[in-house]
Amino acid sequence: MDAQAIHEKKSIALSSVFAAVVLTGMKLVVGLSTNSLGILSEAAHSGLDLLAALITYFAVSMSDKPPDEDHQYGHGKMENVSALFETILLLVTCGWIIWEAVQRLVFRSAHVEATVWSYGVVVVSIFIDFTRSRALSRVAKKHHSQALEADALHFSSDIWSSLTVLAGLVGVSLGYTSIDSVAALAVALLVLFVSYRLGRRTIDALMDRVPEGLAR
Repeated sequence: MDAQAIHEKKSIALSSVFAAVVLTGMKLVVGLSTNSLGILSEAAHSGLDLLAALITYFAVSMSDKPPDEDHQYGHGKMENVSALFETILLLVTCGWIIWEAVQRLVFRSAHVEATVWSYGVVVVSIFIDFTRSRALSRVAKKHHSQALEADALHFSSDIWSSLTVLAGLVGVSLGYTSIDSVAALAVALLVLFVSYRLGRRTIDALMDRVPEGLAR
């Protein structure tokens, strides 16, 4: 791969790191101030997205190194390993969100505030996630990068989860505080679905599975 392509992949991966830092910080501050599980679940999701973005940056930096004495087929599998680790992180996030949501719905109540800041952080998050997912997807398809594709999938799933949280905030504003926990559960289920798709493709790549129809 030429130097320009490597630079483009690293640049888009690094920009995702900065975007994840901004999103995680905003959601954490607003989530703690309003006690919204929906926003806190989004903060946890974005926090793991930050770690995943860092892993992606490391992966695309390593994967394009030429073959050496210890890796005679190159370092391309590093992107697959990165995507698999990101899947595991997403599953851990889902576990925490589901546990906390069930606790609030069944065993204890929690006061949640729907403020202008909570609405604002979700809207800004949707905008950033949309622009990031499109940019990452474009570069991933251009250079056939699974690590960048995984990162794009993270940001695109965040759009839907943010819309779910937004619906939860509307419910809280109308007096239905349990909607916030229901929204968090919906986020977790969505992320589980995304994680399954990503994990399956990643494991297939690591196992060198033959693409469907190729044998015929």
